[in-house]
Amino acid sequence: MGQNKTVLWVIWLGVTLALGGYLGYRLLGEDKSVFLPGSTSHGHYQIEMACTACHSEAFGGDEVLQEACTSCHGAELKAANDSHPRSKFTDPRNADRLARLDARVCVTCHVEHQPEITTTMAVTVSEDTCMHCHIDIAEDRPSHEGMGFETCASAGCHNFHDNRGLYEDFLLKHLHEADVLPQPRVAARNLRASLELLDSYPLDKYPLRQLALEERDAPPGYREDARINQQWHQTAHAQAGVNCSACHNDNRAESANWIDKPGHSICMNCHQDEGEGFLAGKHGMRLGQQLSPMTPAQARQPMHKQAHNKALTCISCHASHEFNPQHAAVEACLGCHDDSHSKAYKASPHYSLWRTEQNDTEKTATGVSCATCHMPRLSEQHGDKTRIRVQHNQNDNLRPNEKMLRGVCMQCHGLSFAIDALADNELVQGNFNGKPALHIESLDMAERRLLKKRPKPAGEDSG
Repeated sequence: MGQNKTVLWVIWLGVTLALGGYLGYRLLGEDKSVFLPGSTSHGHYQIEMACTACHSEAFGGDEVLQEACTSCHGAELKAANDSHPRSKFTDPRNADRLARLDARVCVTCHVEHQPEITTTMAVTVSEDTCMHCHIDIAEDRPSHEGMGFETCASAGCHNFHDNRGLYEDFLLKHLHEADVLPQPRVAARNLRASLELLDSYPLDKYPLRQLALEERDAPPGYREDARINQQWHQTAHAQAGVNCSACHNDNRAESANWIDKPGHSICMNCHQDEGEGFLAGKHGMRLGQQLSPMTPAQARQPMHKQAHNKALTCISCHASHEFNPQHAAVEACLGCHDDSHSKAYKASPHYSLWRTEQNDTEKTATGVSCATCHMPRLSEQHGDKTRIRVQHNQNDNLRPNEKMLRGVCMQCHGLSFAIDALADNELVQGNFNGKPALHIESLDMAERRLLKKRPKPAGEDSG
């Protein structure tokens, strides 16, 4: 009997140690999927193995989670002039609203690891949530009489956070615009011209001057490849005084210290804003959490099989020595993405404009590439000078897609047409090859409300 107990104890101890060792290995390694209580949303699934990105304290509650949310999304909400900021719900005058919906914390509406109740934009509350506070909207807006709760957040109407392209005064400012504006153009990049505005750019190391091919400072054994030499010499790097050692050796040209394949952190020595955008978007967010690079095989949307094992870093799109922005703007995207929207691009009017721009120097900034919409140009004012840079967070304006209105669509199109186009899902899937098949009445309703407010001319029958 005693011997049997000893055997059982040994078995129990062995199983416990084995299980503890296995769980410890999984906890300390990158693959922590065994600890996931449920699948994560489309916004976080890439970093779900970086548990501490959200759970920074072992026994933290809503306050800890809220801090994690705002550390990633706080600046974006501030820039969007959040329609429902925390301050609105901490105001004592709105205590009744707080009782209906505690919107002081993000997890009230966005609960992770609950796939069975997660809907568009990772929302986990019911579709009629808006009505808890806005049930009497028709009293102030008769135009909303009879509208169902499902219409509140429908395309072109309202968003909970970002309404920069939808608020009434903005709609009124853009009434009766043409479908295509008289001069449809996007802003031209001016990185070289604005380098002196950037504190992060090491101008002292790399004065702006064209380097000759003979000036390359790669050490023997690394400088003999004629193809690489020519690729480097024809790029903006050589034209801006950026030598081989700038990327491969941190300005030290000895073979012993040579970095054969520089990572994204090297690129960020000069391209800090672009790098931060990359790490915030789905292309680079895994790297931002010290995980292995994202691969198309891990994506939840259709990707080309031949690209499945491609690790996404800066050079995935920009290549190692060519840095061809035209390639990065279209072919790099289509080399991975295999969804209907991407596959329809080369049959679209946008692609026709893009091809025309590539072949006609007078058509600069008139083409529409993948990057034109998904990695748009941002304008930044530095005193009396303007810097135009590329937003490398390709998800910044993706959901809700009305976030594209101001920074993308309205560079070429009137607001009403743009709202209709973004609301037409079939048109979106076909990459805007045609005109919208539906019309959103947001601008019409705003105009009717304005006309009702205007005083009638003297002598006009008040009846």
